[in-house]
Amino acid sequence: MDGLALQPGDVFVDATLGLAGHSAAAARLIGREGLLIGIDQDDLALSRARARLEAIPEEERPEVLLLKGNFGCIDELLLQAELPGMDAVLFDLGVSSPQIDNPARGFSFKEDAPLDMRMDPGQSTPTAAEIINTANEADLARIIRANSDERWASRIASFVVKARKAAPITTSQQLVDIIKAAIPASARRAGGHPAKRTFQALRMEVNQEQQVLRAGLDAAIRWLLPGGRICAISYHSIEDRIVKETFARFADRCTCPPDLPVCACGKKPMLKVETRKPLLPTAVEVERNPRARSAKLRIACRL
Repeated sequence: MDGLALQPGDVFVDATLGLAGHSAAAARLIGREGLLIGIDQDDLALSRARARLEAIPEEERPEVLLLKGNFGCIDELLLQAELPGMDAVLFDLGVSSPQIDNPARGFSFKEDAPLDMRMDPGQSTPTAAEIINTANEADLARIIRANSDERWASRIASFVVKARKAAPITTSQQLVDIIKAAIPASARRAGGHPAKRTFQALRMEVNQEQQVLRAGLDAAIRWLLPGGRICAISYHSIEDRIVKETFARFADRCTCPPDLPVCACGKKPMLKVETRKPLLPTAVEVERNPRARSAKLRIACRL
């Protein structure tokens, strides 16, 4: 909330609404004269968020507009809302706790469930099971490595291809067993659950998270009014790298050759980066919410 620097009457966009934890806090800061726009592609999240926001006393509650969609399409969504611009926007990236905690969605490696992993199950996009059972070995290795930096990506892909010849891989437990067999015992003793990175990689591939994040950040920065703020919370190095590089690109837009003594392209910076290094959770925050352990917050201001 400090990073967003919200004021009464502001237009605030929560690009990753979830259960409206951030939005409920923001609503009280922008007040009755403000406008709160929440974006989420999960129908259940939208329903629960609406109930939470409607529970805020009317004298404190801003105008609320909830939009179903992916923040990668933020241009279309904000045009739909007929919005001239926004004062602040928040991205809280990755999969939400309710999605992880619902075994039927297939996000968790701790529960046996069908390998779905679509953030919007209503979309007719490929599931994790379809990718696992149809991608060739080279593509599987690339997907796992590019979305998680998993050092054993090639070996895991090889074991997956061998296993699916015997029977299709359709559940999370099947995949966990294959990953455990692929990763040497010595490597499984450190770094958390051995399936964590592969499940992350598949989820990101299913939902095209890298591409969506780049598109969403670019669009959101363009929609910010002068002095507007953007905050992004990431949970792994790939997300954080994209946020960092995007902020840096808008903070230094000059495309002239390095040896040119004077800028000739005329492109002016659009952002001022407020966090040279990302802000990390305190020990107290991690104790209260262990899932915050890997969170990194970056903040920038529109010039």
